[in-house]
Amino acid sequence: MMLQMSRSRVLVLAFACGVLVTVLAAAGCGGSGSTTAGGTSTDSSSGEFEGATANPPKPAPPLALDNYLGQPVNLKDYQGKAVFITFIYVHCPDICPIIVSNMRAAQEELGSQAKDAEFIAVSVDPENDTPEAVGDFLKARQMTGRMQYLIGSRPELEQVWQQWNVASKHDPRKANPDFVEHSALIYGISGSGKITTLYPGNFKPGQIVHDAPILASE
Repeated sequence: MMLQMSRSRVLVLAFACGVLVTVLAAAGCGGSGSTTAGGTSTDSSSGEFEGATANPPKPAPPLALDNYLGQPVNLKDYQGKAVFITFIYVHCPDICPIIVSNMRAAQEELGSQAKDAEFIAVSVDPENDTPEAVGDFLKARQMTGRMQYLIGSRPELEQVWQQWNVASKHDPRKANPDFVEHSALIYGISGSGKITTLYPGNFKPGQIVHDAPILASE
């Protein structure tokens, strides 16, 4: 399965634990949509969630890595919280900064409810997502200490990408040798540890503000 991302357009094909979703949206624009595929559907018009709803919700794959500070992070430790997981890299020229900035906006809008929501980014560029580079990236977006950014060796990360069926393609021969083609979906994990909602890279902060308290309670 080929997954591609460009500056002007994002094509996300994400499959996790039996949930297959296709999201086609203009990067940085407000609208998004989803279609059914592989016999599994999402309901983007659900009255309960503003994100696309996974039908049915499935247990999230394992996720246990160190963050950029060298501290172990395990998805299992966040049961009882809404968790939003994305796969990005610090040299990304387009969608990744938008994702993180919108996560910050959602976190700020959540106010006191932010304690029940966790934001996690997983690197798709192990060679260049160094602790120093990640630290600078988070500081520039005012997210230091406000989200987890998980890094690791290529074998460690490739195992996670495979479990979450995330694409990461780095071709140093291109004009921009730091460019990584990757899937840019945000997974909404419920308090019981299930993939319940999905969001495109250009999600609106209000979608997460609306959905986070519901996810945390499920």
